[in-house]
Amino acid sequence: MTGTRDGAIARAQGGYDDGIFLDRLARLVAVQTESHPPERKSELERYCHAVLGPMVAALGFETRVLDNPDPVHGPVLVATRLEDPALPTVLFYGHGDVVRAMPERWRPGLDPWTLTVEGDRIYGRGTVDNKGQHLLGIDAMAAVMAERGGRLGFNATIMVETGEEAGSPGLLPFIRAHRELLAADVFIALDGPRVSRVVPDIMLGTRGGIAMDLVVSLREGGHHSGHWGGLLKDPGVILAHAIASIISRDGRILVPGWTPVQVPEAVTAAARAVVSEPQPGAPVPEQDWGEPGLSNAERIYAWSSAIVLASVSGQPEGPVNAVGGTARARLQLRHTVDVDGAQVVPALRAHLAAGGFHEVEVVPVTERDMFLASRTDPDDPWVRAVEDSFARTVGRQPNVIPTIGASGPSEFFKQELGVPVIWIPHSYGGCGQHGPDEHGLGSLFREGLGLMAGLWWDIGEGRR
Repeated sequence: MTGTRDGAIARAQGGYDDGIFLDRLARLVAVQTESHPPERKSELERYCHAVLGPMVAALGFETRVLDNPDPVHGPVLVATRLEDPALPTVLFYGHGDVVRAMPERWRPGLDPWTLTVEGDRIYGRGTVDNKGQHLLGIDAMAAVMAERGGRLGFNATIMVETGEEAGSPGLLPFIRAHRELLAADVFIALDGPRVSRVVPDIMLGTRGGIAMDLVVSLREGGHHSGHWGGLLKDPGVILAHAIASIISRDGRILVPGWTPVQVPEAVTAAARAVVSEPQPGAPVPEQDWGEPGLSNAERIYAWSSAIVLASVSGQPEGPVNAVGGTARARLQLRHTVDVDGAQVVPALRAHLAAGGFHEVEVVPVTERDMFLASRTDPDDPWVRAVEDSFARTVGRQPNVIPTIGASGPSEFFKQELGVPVIWIPHSYGGCGQHGPDEHGLGSLFREGLGLMAGLWWDIGEGRR
């Protein structure tokens, strides 16, 4: 008996209806896997060895828990299932760590480490970021195997790291050290919120994130403003004018090399076709801000954005009548692969020098690793296969989002393993991830189980 695609989808969604998925998710959520700072390394290890690991091993995967090259941080669970060397291999990624639980900020009756179901909402730290999402993919695999008589129809490697919320320390050297173990034909990860609860998303990459400080240091201390105002340069004024030369009054980026010279037509078309919905409690995009002539989707998914994260001159907590000696601001640029990240800081230095801002020093921020920009071609055959599979399951075309606004480790996998990278989110914008009252929607989990079971079935059928 080989089963059917519809049967696999019904099995996957039946696991949600019967409460099996929620019971398993409750066990994952109960492990207190905060990773930043890494004070719960033993919990990260327990998650891999004693909780998630056995769930995966029960499906016939060979599991191993490998050390992080950065010894301060938690391990990486890698589980492999080889059915036939001639079949394609899927590298399925997730992360078991979560941000700080902040139990004092959750509303009464909710506990971050206890799964609580209220109607369609499923509360708990990690329900969507990311325990619920990687469990969804694993349970969908289990449904396909049950329907197909114990086979997936393809080879699979499941990789769950435990440091993503801390910036994935050690991830790049880990991939390099285990390149053969992680070798695959495609990388698929479930993470993040959808831009619409009605239309599934396929996300193809992440924007790069680069931070830098502008420092104006003219002299030690301050000098009486009555005696020296008008005679000494004000570092705060110089800094303000420098920032104004970088970002215009209406939010346009003015630094050559910080924005794409040309965006591929497939990327532009995909961005323009994205169907989104207003998010409850979210601000409304301001149409008079940013690059003119672009849609909101293009500004986020196909362009660069620059903001001032912080700025200080003098003593804001207790101003005094003095001309200050220093001023400082931190800027952040989010950019797509169409901008060379290595040239961002040199481009800014050249821009400021050309504008006569010789007093302004540009200091790159290196206190945490910054992710590189990444993007899979929207016309890649694997992308089209996922798109076709989702349309077949739910009867509507999914969004194909070239580059999400956030940053992530996509390029590490893309560069080191040479695979197309595809992210598939099963949450929504109001889920509260990284804040109190994090929750997933049961309706999206149930639909996601069906989507992923259909996709795994199609890959096993050779639809790729």
